[in-house]
Amino acid sequence: MRSALRDWARSGTVHVLFAFLAMGGWAVFANSGHAMPQPLYSGLLQGALSAGLTLFLKSVIDGLSKRFSGPERFWAPPLIACLGSTGLLVSLHALGGTPEILQTVAVPLLVSTTYAWTYAYSISRKKGVES
Repeated sequence: MRSALRDWARSGTVHVLFAFLAMGGWAVFANSGHAMPQPLYSGLLQGALSAGLTLFLKSVIDGLSKRFSGPERFWAPPLIACLGSTGLLVSLHALGGTPEILQTVAVPLLVSTTYAWTYAYSISRKKGVES
């Protein structure tokens, strides 16, 4: 039973679905003061973006970590990934007509930034580069 639960928790599909539901739900809440269907559209957009970012964030940091050495390996990959995520989220929400862009992207960016820095640190530590 424990092995099955671990496998389920490590599943990429589960992570992507969780990101879609959690961050999409947050976007619906952040835009709930506006007339329907706008909160729903914002939630679907954020859910799709979060699912996609979850799918690719790890591989982006892995790739960027190979391009940097020394202390830069710790801070440069997550910074680049977070700036890219910020630009993508804000731009696509602006194009999608999301009324409360800052509130909508705040939580997803906090979560993805925390993940990016933690993951980059774990890679740097494994390589013996702490800073």
